[in-house]
Amino acid sequence: MQPDFTFLTLGKMHFALYGRKFGPDAEGRIRTLMEHLTRKGARVTCCSALASSMRGCGLDAVFSAAEFSGPEDLPPDVDIFLCLGGDGTFLNALTIVEDSGIPVAGINFGRLGFLTTAGSGDSGCGMVDRMIAGDYSVKKRSLLEISYEGRPREFCPYALNEITVQRSEPYMIGIEVLIDGMRIPTYWADGLLIATPTGSTAYSLSFGGPVVVPDSSVFIITPMAPHNLNVRPLIIPDTSVVEVVIRSSGHGTMISADNRSSGIAERRRITVRKAPFSLSCVSFGDGNFFEALNEKLLWGEDRRNEKNKYVRI
Repeated sequence: MQPDFTFLTLGKMHFALYGRKFGPDAEGRIRTLMEHLTRKGARVTCCSALASSMRGCGLDAVFSAAEFSGPEDLPPDVDIFLCLGGDGTFLNALTIVEDSGIPVAGINFGRLGFLTTAGSGDSGCGMVDRMIAGDYSVKKRSLLEISYEGRPREFCPYALNEITVQRSEPYMIGIEVLIDGMRIPTYWADGLLIATPTGSTAYSLSFGGPVVVPDSSVFIITPMAPHNLNVRPLIIPDTSVVEVVIRSSGHGTMISADNRSSGIAERRRITVRKAPFSLSCVSFGDGNFFEALNEKLLWGEDRRNEKNKYVRI
């Protein structure tokens, strides 16, 4: 049984810090965060890439921490997995925490940071204080699982945002799809994308897919640049099993799970279903999703709305 991380008592909280190498522009924010964690008496373990970058700019003189390199040496008593980076870093966190149930939070050091909790320019100290005080909740985000013959062992089969099958050469491909064994018309397109509700605001959105509230029990099938005027995105129950076969006439194709990709042979049957576990994400309020739509995707941005901005409904 996975532990319940929703309410934590005051004390020495254990943070696992995860991120890539950072540049001089982020050094000040990292230093502020590290010094704050020290003052709070938090226990910290850093991923190797982040620790190496800290040593490179002398931050190890301010703060030293144990290290981990992957899921095999991530300490089991970590309370919060804290990502320092953008959405790509947050997505990669899944490959480390896997089915451990450890809650994931993020501080945006990237560009958009739709998935991260603390915004760009914020060192995350206030967020750390709230987590140490137990002033947060944990939201479960559904995941996709992919399986096919010949999948490389190093290719993580789980995705938080989406799984795609697509061309890797400039040739249109045919994509046969079965949903719970029922065949639907072949897609002729650059590729096909199967997204979670979390991923509805990511790659799927770029191809005209719908915006879906994260806790909805659905998946989205979105064609990528379809060569059909009568093709639209399709919403299906997340209990569905989707089977995909690519017809590419010998041209190169690839498969991706979030920001990880691998080549795949033609006619290989790919099965996509809901993963047997979910990703635990730290949340500080029920309105986070709609606030993110407004702030980061400029949802409904229209100068005519300004005069009604503060009207109560």
